[in-house]
Amino acid sequence: MDIINKTKKPLRIPLPGGKKLFLGPGKTGQVNAKALQHPPLAKLVEAGDVESGGTTAARQGGGTDKGGHSTGLRHGTTGAMRQSGDR
Repeated sequence: MDIINKTKKPLRIPLPGGKKLFLGPGKTGQVNAKALQHPPLAKLVEAGDVESGGTTAARQGGGTDKGGHSTGLRHGTTGAMRQSGDR
């Protein structure tokens, strides 16, 4: 689920498990449905500092397909295998 910082200042949003999400002014971040029920985040949503944008319909490039293969664009790759081990 997407959340959007509606304030003019950066926010440090507390998430379950002691984690934090840092969002700049007007920026968007992603959290799961469980995090939206977390009381500190719910308080920010009710205050209007953060807006819940719902689910993400489609992601822009990147990610993996159902087989676990990368579907994103490759930047800076030459196609050669990376060497490892003794040379």
